[in-house]
Amino acid sequence: MPVHYSLAATELRERLRSGDLTPTAIARDVLAAVAAEDNRHQAWISRAPEGAVLARAAALEADPAARDLPLYGIPFAVKDNIDVAGLATTAACPAFSYIPEQNAAVVQRLLDAGAVCIGKTNLDQFATGLVGARSPYGICSNAFNPEYISGGSSSGSAVVVALNLVSFALGTDTAGSGRVPAGYNNIVGLKPTRGLLSTSGVVPACRSLDCVSVFALNAEDASAVFQVARAYDDTDAYSRQTQPSLHLPAGGFRCGVPRRDQLEFRGDGESERLFYAALKRIEQAGGTLTEIDFAPLAETAALLYQGPWLAERLAALGEFFTTHYEDILPVTREVIGGAAKYSAADAYQAAYRLEALRRLSMAELAKVDVLAVPTAPTIYTIAEVEAEPFKYNSTLGHYTNFVNLLDLAAIAVPAGLRNDGLPNGITLIAAACSEPLLCELGDRLHRASGLAMGTTDYALPPPPASWRDVSGDAGVRIAVVGAHLSGMPLNSQLSERAAVLERTTRTAANYQLYLLPDTTPPKPGLVRCAGGGHAIEVEVWRMPVEHYGSFVAAIPAPLGIGTLTLEDGSTVQGFICEASAIAGARDISAFGGWRSFLQRR
Repeated sequence: MPVHYSLAATELRERLRSGDLTPTAIARDVLAAVAAEDNRHQAWISRAPEGAVLARAAALEADPAARDLPLYGIPFAVKDNIDVAGLATTAACPAFSYIPEQNAAVVQRLLDAGAVCIGKTNLDQFATGLVGARSPYGICSNAFNPEYISGGSSSGSAVVVALNLVSFALGTDTAGSGRVPAGYNNIVGLKPTRGLLSTSGVVPACRSLDCVSVFALNAEDASAVFQVARAYDDTDAYSRQTQPSLHLPAGGFRCGVPRRDQLEFRGDGESERLFYAALKRIEQAGGTLTEIDFAPLAETAALLYQGPWLAERLAALGEFFTTHYEDILPVTREVIGGAAKYSAADAYQAAYRLEALRRLSMAELAKVDVLAVPTAPTIYTIAEVEAEPFKYNSTLGHYTNFVNLLDLAAIAVPAGLRNDGLPNGITLIAAACSEPLLCELGDRLHRASGLAMGTTDYALPPPPASWRDVSGDAGVRIAVVGAHLSGMPLNSQLSERAAVLERTTRTAANYQLYLLPDTTPPKPGLVRCAGGGHAIEVEVWRMPVEHYGSFVAAIPAPLGIGTLTLEDGSTVQGFICEASAIAGARDISAFGGWRSFLQRR
């Protein structure tokens, strides 16, 4: 029997705080529900031992400090191409299986936040597919109708969330795997900006494009998990420092939609009906619909599986593809093996075409704040996909494959139920670091649909009071070098804008510092030099996005704000000086910084 209460993390947190529930009680209920479900949807590949789950819950319960953790006692699942220490990572290929000694970085952050791992979920083998029907561990069927596909490759993660067996689950999303399964199972799928969630400990598909994604029963839960999970990881070459987050405009917003003649539903009238109904809800939420030319985005999407990016999937498997050729499913072999026909020259030609398409696509997206598309054109039965595995899989990526190639963020949310009872989804897409914008608008649309969460009858929890990004990584990082340093005359311009000092560090060793003449209070000017130079001491402050504009506007010439490179190779916004202003100025670079110069001059 299913868990007899909502596992939405928002609601569990309140019940845990009030003492109405305990981590042990939740763990017992979840384990019982998983056992009763008996993997009839073939969503699980492996599960954590019952004793280990209960011991984890008991340890949290016994630790008074743990009760303040953001995910205290919250159960979750992990796609089986992401490492969980002590549980086999298979990537849905038994011959590939290994038992990791440590957790993937993103899993470790969730555990450190108090979450309880229940097990590993089924997927399209090596995360290659959007159907959920390419696994030797069984076809993961739709949570609403077992004759239909659940969507892939993160099929199992979506289904266990939809069945109210866990509060959230991790997936991966290279081509749409964090969105299509959400749309097919009446849940939320958040595909964050590339690099904000570490992929260390994740079996790569296309490493330069891979994202860890989040499935949840509602957008607030997805946002909360994302904020906990994200962090810069210097062990992940593709990890990136967080940039200022984009939020939904306070007034109206512009919502792009493909031209009517460019929308593709493969003749599915129900999918088309529900998409247009969702567009009406966008207008009711304050959006102004603007048609854009979808052609460059559609062509970009085609590059992913009809171009040399397939070679990146082959590179991810390395020698395993040839030494274990017969251990790989025929459909997976054929997809990945297709990389052999592409040359290095083809890869460069495709890269050139991608940049041309990027320019065209961004020109269209610049007209709007967010883009709305169907999550998938239609849905298929398992029998249809088994009969035509390549044809139908390709169809499902029409609205998803371009997103990572163009460095965008996306969220899939429920849009309605078809007349046959199957869920339908809509996807919102926006610029990198737009997760707060996407989650807020996605939540509005989810609520306006009137749908319950997943397969349950439970309504969404009350909306949050604010969607401001409170993860600690929000805001603009500004490097200050002179009169804005701590204790200096202009430091109040930072503190009065709620800026917080993060660290003292130095620039890369290619800058010069000059004493600017006739400035009050005295100020230095920092200039990047072409060769040689010095590492100059700076303070890095984090300022809330809403105050950044007024701060920059108050900076007098010849100073301004540009991009500085720090000694660790990362970049931040920071004070720079016009080169013309240093003519005849005293070079004080040898002092190593403004504070040292003032003390020793």
